[in-house]
Amino acid sequence: MTPLVIAHRGASADHAEHTRAAYLRALDDGADGLECDVQLTRDKQVVCWHDPTVDRTSDGSGAVSDHTLAQLRRLNVHGWHPGGVPTEYGAPREQMLTLAELLRIALDAGRPLRLAVELKHPSPFGHELEEKTMRELAFAGWDPETGLMGQVQVSLMSFHAEALRYLAPLTGPDPLCPLIDLMPTGTDSRLARGPVSRAAVRAAMRMSLAESERLVWTGQAQLAGPSVAYMRAHLADAKAWLAAGRRLRVWTADQERDVAFLAAHGVQEITTNRPAAVRRALEAGQQGAHGVVSRVTL
Repeated sequence: MTPLVIAHRGASADHAEHTRAAYLRALDDGADGLECDVQLTRDKQVVCWHDPTVDRTSDGSGAVSDHTLAQLRRLNVHGWHPGGVPTEYGAPREQMLTLAELLRIALDAGRPLRLAVELKHPSPFGHELEEKTMRELAFAGWDPETGLMGQVQVSLMSFHAEALRYLAPLTGPDPLCPLIDLMPTGTDSRLARGPVSRAAVRAAMRMSLAESERLVWTGQAQLAGPSVAYMRAHLADAKAWLAAGRRLRVWTADQERDVAFLAAHGVQEITTNRPAAVRRALEAGQQGAHGVVSRVTL
């Protein structure tokens, strides 16, 4: 079975992440699915944005949650990336996307497609992020019983297990995807002050990881979203999840050796910044002749 190719924030090696250009390019490249991150603006609009601040991917500064949608619309969200905005992918002022606009892009593709929506936490608005996201999906015609919105199969992801538990009564286990990574080094020192606080941060992170793993082991989530690094370090667990009928969506594979490794171990979905190259490699039965692109933070 050839894994599906999921475009990570669109074709984000070619165009600025989360832009109209990145997603339309991914569709032109034949991606089997699109991935996005969602957050709420100050006026409670659901937007496609990864970082908690706008600094890295725009000419603005400050928290996403401190901006209204109108203010975000005025930012240049593509100029930091060398890919530019081809005219066929919309005007520069059309590049910043709400979730509703991305849903329309996915529906307009007119073919079967996966849409992976990551709920970014901690959110200053708490579970209102989940509620507003569900509202946008419902407006677009999403059926929670089938997980379908037209020909688009929608799944909901988060590193925050509580967000997925909050959604479970509405969605059931099929579309839920806990995101799982190795315990990072150095994060505790950046988030905490003093040894006691660092210990508390480490404990909270371990608990969060354990809760995400538990959702997969118990079948409360039928999708699992491990990183490539986690997959390599916990291959026996990943194999057990596959044997138990879970579906694996692994992120973010841009290197030849990673794509080959994931395909060899039966991973069903590969998330990548380079959907065209990964798709060609998989279809040809040879992994990645193009090396690695610049890293994009998840």
